[in-house]
Amino acid sequence: MSLRDVKVGENYAMIINSNAGLWGYNLGDTIKFVSTNPYRLVVTGRTKHFISAFGEHVIGEEVEYSLLKAAEEENVQIREFTVAPYVSEGEGKSYHEWFIEFDHKPNDINRFAGKLDHYLRNKNVYYDDLVSGNILTPLKLTPVRKNGFIDYMKSIGKLGGQNKVPRLSNDRKIADELEKWKESY
Repeated sequence: MSLRDVKVGENYAMIINSNAGLWGYNLGDTIKFVSTNPYRLVVTGRTKHFISAFGEHVIGEEVEYSLLKAAEEENVQIREFTVAPYVSEGEGKSYHEWFIEFDHKPNDINRFAGKLDHYLRNKNVYYDDLVSGNILTPLKLTPVRKNGFIDYMKSIGKLGGQNKVPRLSNDRKIADELEKWKESY
């Protein structure tokens, strides 16, 4: 694919290769072109950061959009967050679990979670199909106590500016650890 083949608004993985195509390197970033004359792009996420435990293909851009819209409407400030799937192995249905550390909490956590779910469903038709088809329940929001993400990063020896908590995970590794720092609401 060359630059003349790109479409505005579509996500692409960023690959660098030689002119001869003898080697290539996946940078791990996803990008979206916002203009083709001139060519302009924005980084929309990471290729490793997605949730597709149930076939929903949720990406960082969709999650961040949903969170920003809900936070703006509810006058909420967010310090840090991550999202992971919860796969039910017994009673109950599976869902996405959002771990959020608030600077300014919502007055009604359930209304805020409902708005988050609404915006994500509007952004991602696959996620919407799974919720409307009763395969997944709407997302679950788990508040994290103040400095909980910092304490988590300290506990795994990754505190510092070069280390960040992934926004999305396709497994429960981070989510299970964050349970130690959740806040009762």
